[in-house]
Amino acid sequence: MMGSRSNIHERLVFSARALRLPSPLLLFPINSKKMLPWSNSSATPLSQLLSFIFTFLSFLPRISWASEWIDYSPDGYATMTHYSLPENFIAACGCTSTSTNYPTAAMNQMAYGSSTSYGPACGQCFNLTLLNSFLSNPPFYPNVTKSVTIKVTDLCPLSHSGWCNATTLGPNAGGHYLNFDLAWPSSSIPNDFFPSNEPLYGYTDFGVWNISYQSVSCTNWEGWNHAAALGSVANLGYSACCPGNPTGSTNDTCPSYSDDNGIPPDTQTSGFAISLSISLFPIVTLAVSLLSHIF
Repeated sequence: MMGSRSNIHERLVFSARALRLPSPLLLFPINSKKMLPWSNSSATPLSQLLSFIFTFLSFLPRISWASEWIDYSPDGYATMTHYSLPENFIAACGCTSTSTNYPTAAMNQMAYGSSTSYGPACGQCFNLTLLNSFLSNPPFYPNVTKSVTIKVTDLCPLSHSGWCNATTLGPNAGGHYLNFDLAWPSSSIPNDFFPSNEPLYGYTDFGVWNISYQSVSCTNWEGWNHAAALGSVANLGYSACCPGNPTGSTNDTCPSYSDDNGIPPDTQTSGFAISLSISLFPIVTLAVSLLSHIF
């Protein structure tokens, strides 16, 4: 994705399975001779059912979402785009402003692991190697190998189209589940990093590249030996997470801000928003199950 990013769509896919909540029928097996645990002995089956529904609804704002994030391998193939990131800008992860003096990139939302703020991808380092241009005809295969080791500091929002729109249901237009949106131009990356053939194509910026990627230790990142480039900004006024060299362990890897705050994976809203018509589906399903046991 080049230039400023478009706003992501606010679509919410909601299902009973998407909630980290055991079925009440497993917790409280009932039949026509047993009352629901939260009811009293004089309550009618209908009042028991209504009591359950209202209890269920009261817990909705506190329910965590089971994420459907892309589980990618430590090395493989991806697309690469680029976008403008001002120097000293504090991006989604909350990494220090000095990190922008070294190669950084944004990762597509469903692989990044959060729809806003920080996610498990924050601070991760990857070696990215250009393979060929994707949109040009014919594809351009450079006769030199260009690679860069980047640190993920930003989120590339999910959209209906574009290169950051891969989900677990399907890849992006390049056939890949990962897209690295390189912060470029950058003082840390040569201006001629992206090779071209202007006489043949009539332009120098191919925009989208097929690349190979490899997860690497951040000790290979250019900013590793500069303490000011590592870690997250303190006293931002909001949450930040940017480990210096995450390994995947819960001790040194960022959690998902979305999961921790009940925000659906495919939205960028900060609140708990849910469509009434959709939210009623699992409730009705549970209601039918309850009725079949009560009557």
